[in-house]
Amino acid sequence: MALKIQDASVVYPGIEGRQKIEALRRINLTIDDGDFIVALGASGCGKSTLLSLIAGFLSPTSGEVLLNDSKIEGPGADRSVVFQKHALLPWLNVRDNVAFGLMLQGCAKKERYEIGDKYIGLLGLNGFENSPVYALSGGMQQRVGIARALACDPKVLLMDEPLGALDALTREKAQELILQVWRDTRKSIFFITHSVEEALFMGTRLVVMSPRPGRIAHTFDLPFSRMFLGGQSARSVKASSQFIALREEVLRMIFADEEAA
Repeated sequence: MALKIQDASVVYPGIEGRQKIEALRRINLTIDDGDFIVALGASGCGKSTLLSLIAGFLSPTSGEVLLNDSKIEGPGADRSVVFQKHALLPWLNVRDNVAFGLMLQGCAKKERYEIGDKYIGLLGLNGFENSPVYALSGGMQQRVGIARALACDPKVLLMDEPLGALDALTREKAQELILQVWRDTRKSIFFITHSVEEALFMGTRLVVMSPRPGRIAHTFDLPFSRMFLGGQSARSVKASSQFIALREEVLRMIFADEEAA
């Protein structure tokens, strides 16, 4: 499986006589099987617009987005999105929230519960299947949202700042959990964050986007997620001289790009 973004640009039309907004300019990016791509950049650089292109919520003004050589022309079950705000259905319990997408696909109740329970277990939610989601903590609600996205077995999992609303300790634990889920499912992931440390720790590849119009200004191959999954603790990985040096390099690049814009 390969997802390819080829020379994709997005220009939002001006409203009521206002100027058009060029959100993205000639983006080229390939996401292969098992990639964990993290997009980083200042607010307004087009990260969420890029995710919307992959999700099919938005069409490029020019260029194209392909999945397995087929043009993406709208949302599909081969891509699932986890939003910053979990968007759960508060009148349903955990099991029915996780199985909701499968229900929409016409999956029989017994089968969708079996599939949903698999991901409930994978996300560490055993024992909460019948709990109303409004009774869960923010971190647990976000885990329900991730389980729901995975239950539909997408080829690509899209995550738009999914940990941004969590407190620092819960966020670190959630980072580790997502990496373990990625290892166990081998899904391709496109992940947006504003945190340089989070980006470096989680991705196999980092793309740093320039201020508007958003372009891919820098790309880095990253070893840190595999170091963690290979047995090193998260804190030792983040405290390593290699991690700190790259964090400072990326920060310098982002600040320089902002000043040059």
